[in-house]
Amino acid sequence: MLRALHEWCTDNGYTPQIVVQVDANTLVPPAHVRDGQITLNIGALATNRLVIGNEAVEFQARFSGVTENLYVPITNVVAIYARETGAGMGFEAEASTASVEPSESSDHARLGETDSPDTDGPKPPENKRPKLSIVK
Repeated sequence: MLRALHEWCTDNGYTPQIVVQVDANTLVPPAHVRDGQITLNIGALATNRLVIGNEAVEFQARFSGVTENLYVPITNVVAIYARETGAGMGFEAEASTASVEPSESSDHARLGETDSPDTDGPKPPENKRPKLSIVK
């Protein structure tokens, strides 16, 4: 479902963003985690080597000009939506059982404090998940 909604956003010229429930198995910049969640831009212009797999979403993104590797277990994605319209879908967060095992052997570590243009922009209202809209 995540791949299909990502493709829908991309095909319609929208910016796909995911809301992630952060836990020990999630590799994201901790400086941008708010209330245990982070919103990430997973559009083509914001990511490199994006893989939306059955177990995890993996990609590279730039934070303050530095390329970082991100790893998000699929069970930790609580929503995907189009930044421009807010149309998307929410999911129930499950306890992640996968350990952080990125597909490439690189210097994966918890990311340091950085600023990210990829997390800027409109976000869904606090404590509300985006609602699914009928697409014609």
